[in-house]
Amino acid sequence: MKKGARPYLFAGAAVLAWSTVASAFKLTLRHLSFLQMLFWAALFSTAALFLLLIAQGRLRELRFCSLRDCLSSAVMGLLNPFLYYFVLFQAYDLLPAQLAQPLNYTWAIALPLLSVPLLGQRLRPTALVALLVSFAGVVALSTRGDPFGYRFDNFYGVALAVGSSLVWALYWIRNVKDEREDVSKLALNFAFGLAFIALYALLAQPAALFTLPPFEGLAGAAYIGLFEMGLTFVLWLTALRLASSAAQVANLVFLSPFLSLLLIHVLVGERILPSSVAGLALIVLGILIQRRAQRS
Repeated sequence: MKKGARPYLFAGAAVLAWSTVASAFKLTLRHLSFLQMLFWAALFSTAALFLLLIAQGRLRELRFCSLRDCLSSAVMGLLNPFLYYFVLFQAYDLLPAQLAQPLNYTWAIALPLLSVPLLGQRLRPTALVALLVSFAGVVALSTRGDPFGYRFDNFYGVALAVGSSLVWALYWIRNVKDEREDVSKLALNFAFGLAFIALYALLAQPAALFTLPPFEGLAGAAYIGLFEMGLTFVLWLTALRLASSAAQVANLVFLSPFLSLLLIHVLVGERILPSSVAGLALIVLGILIQRRAQRS
């Protein structure tokens, strides 16, 4: 294989995996509560990350983790997987997948906005234009294409989906500041996150911990744990590391939400509304405007 093709191979695999997870969320929620899905998916993803460290012969590196690194991973684990997926899975439980998935994608707009107070970056006028374009997409999605009817499709679910994008943006900003090696850092983050999830489930819904789910639910949680939470991030980070520049593969990620809509129709059986396609297109257009402004 030519060296130049390897970044695209890893990036393409990550994009294909991410394209399937919205459908996997909805299918698995037919058999599990959102909290059960969160616990079992986090368990599978954490186990997979630690098995990857063992396969790489780097598990012993965690023994030399400083107190500061452990505290950082505890905060990161609180944000992701605990808080991010806690909010996101509730959104998918309340909304059609064709609505929850594009709304969650607004993290790419939330990221530059939060970078202003947290990283001291300047917000350019173009970023405001990008925000307005993406916000128009959010309104189109949330009102099913009838913005003047003032009817939001499950306002609480919409708020959760958009809120998950803010949590993810916060996590990503903190992740950028953490210079530790990616896989070991991610494994330790998920170990703390799993502990937070187990503690919450023990207090709120003990059955999520002590009842073995049906096979369909367990298989779905395993798929989500492997291809949404854990190993797919490793594929994506590998693609970025192999690429001559991040821009070489970064735009491939914009294929994911459109492929996801197709799979939602085929696998979940949802009839895709024109407002869903239009809203998603506006959100992605806003993100592309923002990225172009950053490059220039």
